[in-house]
Amino acid sequence: MNSPLDQTRRRFLGQMSTGLTGVALSRLFAAESALPKGTHFAPKAKQVLQIFCPGAASHIDLWEHKPMLEKFHGTPLPGGEKEVSFQGKNGNLMRPPWAFAPAGKSGKMLSTMLPHMARHADDIAFIHSMTSQTNTHGPGCINMNTCFTREGYPSAGSWVSYALGSLNDNLPTYIAIQDLRGEPPNGKANWSNGFLPARFQAVAMAAQQPLRNLARPASISSAEDEAARDFLRTINREHEQQHPGNSELSARMAAYELAAKMQLAAPEVSDLGGEPKHVHDLYGTGDANSLKAAYARNCLLARRFLERGVRYVSLYCASRASNVDGFLNWDAHKTLKADYERHCPIFDQPTAALLMDMKQRGMLNDVLVVWCTEFGRMPTHQEGTSGRDHNPDAFTTWMMGAGVKGGISHGSTDDFGRRSVHDVTSVYDFYATVLHLLGLDHEKLTYYFNGLQQRLTNVHGHVIKSVLA
Repeated sequence: MNSPLDQTRRRFLGQMSTGLTGVALSRLFAAESALPKGTHFAPKAKQVLQIFCPGAASHIDLWEHKPMLEKFHGTPLPGGEKEVSFQGKNGNLMRPPWAFAPAGKSGKMLSTMLPHMARHADDIAFIHSMTSQTNTHGPGCINMNTCFTREGYPSAGSWVSYALGSLNDNLPTYIAIQDLRGEPPNGKANWSNGFLPARFQAVAMAAQQPLRNLARPASISSAEDEAARDFLRTINREHEQQHPGNSELSARMAAYELAAKMQLAAPEVSDLGGEPKHVHDLYGTGDANSLKAAYARNCLLARRFLERGVRYVSLYCASRASNVDGFLNWDAHKTLKADYERHCPIFDQPTAALLMDMKQRGMLNDVLVVWCTEFGRMPTHQEGTSGRDHNPDAFTTWMMGAGVKGGISHGSTDDFGRRSVHDVTSVYDFYATVLHLLGLDHEKLTYYFNGLQQRLTNVHGHVIKSVLA
């Protein structure tokens, strides 16, 4: 027979185990239901479209004109004759393979490889003095999306989802649209929720790959499916009656109900067949270049998601690197001219069409558009090649749409585009500005994790006021 002491010890251990489990569950549910109070001040924008070109798209070949590169083409970079960058030694200065030309009323000098994008020059605020914390693609993409170079931190889209919630009842708050060629460097970490509750991560999909697991299994009839849902609703109602104060579990039930609603809403929004022919022609969805046509369909899909109230859409143009540099993304180490003559036509018309379409529909009154890449490229060519190596010390990003002053350029690099020298900016500044336009103070948007009040911008960042309308 067990002694009273033994029974007491067992009872104590059992109660302690139950108590600790309860504490763990309460913390889990509290984390899942945690939401900040919304905006800190009146927002200029309600939604974000992020366009990301992985591979480090060259600022000096696309967005920032450097006449000195043309003048001193073929000569050593002053002070950089012995410089070694990511893949080794560099050669002489190399001018862009294509001319630059003035665009819009502002006369902004842009590459002639982007004739469609040039039409939007007066609406874009260029940031020419960006810097990165790394010269490696995977960490660079993570840095540009999360402000950290290591995985495990929430993406900007997840922070915005956490802060502002959804604008619709039937679709995800945050969507990542992948390129036909595959995921960007470091894959899903670019749109991860990190330490935020899981529901704030992006749902990944694309025109060529609709949401998974929406279709009913062929072995289950529609009547059986509906009967199962009715039964589940009955159980849920009974549970709510038995636990009227348990809002956490009610929130979880609502998440599953959203998933059911998406079975109807997602197929409708991803069906591009209802768009008129002139819209398809504008984007180039039927182009003979299959990669361009696929990206064009993704651009059109992005507009449809934003129209229906998706809060944050990340749209990717290109993917991971391949065994052939610059083949699947903008990483032009060896043959920049051939690589960009492949990538620019894929990017140019569909992206410009998306911006034009949104502007015509009045969507840019609410949508902030940002263009990103992970870092820039060297003004010199890599030794023995006609390509450029990585340059974390200078690159370009830009903003357009709600709350943005168009036709301006913030910051600049030196005469050759090697380093940012005027109004130097960081990814922290970039996202402090994005959050500001959404009505959020980047210093007040926090989440308690691992003993700290964590922020998207870490302990850094200043709003880039010159780009604000």
